[in-house]
Amino acid sequence: MIIIDGSEGEGGGQVVRNACALSLVTGAPFRIANIRGGREKPGLMRQHVTAIEAACAIGGGSCEGVRVGSRAMSFTPGTVRAGDYHFAVGTAGSTGLVLQTILMPLLLADGPSRVVLEGGTHNMLAPPFEFIERCFLPVVNRMGPTVTAKLVRHGFYPSGGGRIEVEINPAPLVAIDCTERGALLDQSATAFFAGLPFDVADREIRTAQKQLDWPERSFSVRELPEERGPGNILLLEARYEHVTEIVSGFGKLGVPAEQIAKRAAARMKGYLESTAFAGPYLADQLLLPFAIAGGGAFTTVKPSQHAMTAADVTARFLGRHTAFVHEANGIHRVVVG
Repeated sequence: MIIIDGSEGEGGGQVVRNACALSLVTGAPFRIANIRGGREKPGLMRQHVTAIEAACAIGGGSCEGVRVGSRAMSFTPGTVRAGDYHFAVGTAGSTGLVLQTILMPLLLADGPSRVVLEGGTHNMLAPPFEFIERCFLPVVNRMGPTVTAKLVRHGFYPSGGGRIEVEINPAPLVAIDCTERGALLDQSATAFFAGLPFDVADREIRTAQKQLDWPERSFSVRELPEERGPGNILLLEARYEHVTEIVSGFGKLGVPAEQIAKRAAARMKGYLESTAFAGPYLADQLLLPFAIAGGGAFTTVKPSQHAMTAADVTARFLGRHTAFVHEANGIHRVVVG
């Protein structure tokens, strides 16, 4: 059994999600102590419980200590089966992070699967749906499988209520090299809002226009049905031939719309000024499929603590080393092997 201290490294829920995925892929059971020991409120949250329960469901596994607030748990995997699955977080907890837990094992299953996830689709501290659909899944699809995702309903924090549907056609993951973005094809900035004054989204877009030297047609505001709110997110997107980067800014009570837009624009400008293939959040997510594929390489900006922790967890299950090599112009080459 693999023993993990959940307070090490990044010290968050990513350790739990990656451990469940890798356990199902390798057949190795594990136990985690000090779950989310690096967080202000340690222990499992509702979305983590749903993710673990989903891992048990697709893999015929068993677990102990899985309840909200638990600081320790164990997981014993079974055999992953393709199927039609439906999981509801029950709160605004991230549907994307639950998908992150079960996607890799289902990519290696014995047939196609369909997964319906209900909960949060656009919430802080998790990738929004558009990031998963346009940034992460296209790279996964280049590795062999075919995965498509559809957003049925937006779900903002704190009300949730969102729904995504994912179709998975599995195939063995093959190692690829992702070091070149290719030419810039398009860029856009969209402020979504629901159940809030139009002025909030309008001020975000006006501020983004001042910060980014993009054509006027690139900026837009989109109102969602009022019952989907209250909620607001600013999405900044840069689409290249070989990769797409999305930077998000979430509306937050007490934080001016202008501040949210300035922060998001600064992060996007940092990516545009580099030559890295993957932004920091895409880099975090690519480590798992690359490790399961047995190798590959990509370039990124400065690796985050999330990435370092993900590399450590994958090494425990797969025995593969991840090298972070600092290169010119501030980028890092990440080599998995």
